Amino acid sequence: MRIAVFGANGPTGRHLTDQALAAGHEVVAVTRRPGSLSPRPGLAVAVADATDPAAVDAAIDGTDAVLSALGTRFSKEPITMYSASATAITEAMTRHGIKRLLAVSSSIADPNWRPTGAHFFNHVLDPLVNRRLGRTLHEDMRRMEAVIRQTDLEWTLVRPSGLFDHPVVTDYHACETSADGVFTARSDLAASMLRELEERKYVRTAMGVITTAVKPNIAKLIWNEGVKKK
Repeated sequence: MRIAVFGANGPTGRHLTDQALAAGHEVVAVTRRPGSLSPRPGLAVAVADATDPAAVDAAIDGTDAVLSALGTRFSKEPITMYSASATAITEAMTRHGIKRLLAVSSSIADPNWRPTGAHFFNHVLDPLVNRRLGRTLHEDMRRMEAVIRQTDLEWTLVRPSGLFDHPVVTDYHACETSADGVFTARSDLAASMLRELEERKYVRTAMGVITTAVKPNIAKLIWNEGVKKK
């Protein structure tokens, strides 16, 4: 399958690109910084801003599916990247007749998500980090989800919990809407997306993904995901 990966040079997109190539897919890596991607068999690079309709249209031409691993850091200012890119991508897919879309969102998009037994997270970290520091980011994620839900595409909204780096795929759990857990390794997030691309278990719904085998350092996670420039 020929797959367009948006955010291919980002922390999740790199896992997604590597795993897709290893699985035998052809990958069109869509990025604004092509120099950061090493040439490999099966890999093509398309230079595009994901919010630019014309650039997106050209980037996905000839692909069979689109996977979006776009992300940005927290900001006090309004964020529009998620919803603007979703609009550009879904409209281009409709024009080209490409039906399958998987887009990374967040468990926070589920208003009922509260991990079982995670008292410190639910009562301290979530209100401070996600609902306050990440408020504008998650508001735009919800707008992105709304844009995608309104289309006739065969979409899956992929909702990880707190993202962290881990070098290999581990024992992860996926379920409809959102998963009952606090953390998701990017390697597992990528693996779950490629598995769903093949199995099509969560078409036109949301898929929650959590990592169950390893846990991150919480202080490092907050710094990397919410403060440090990616």
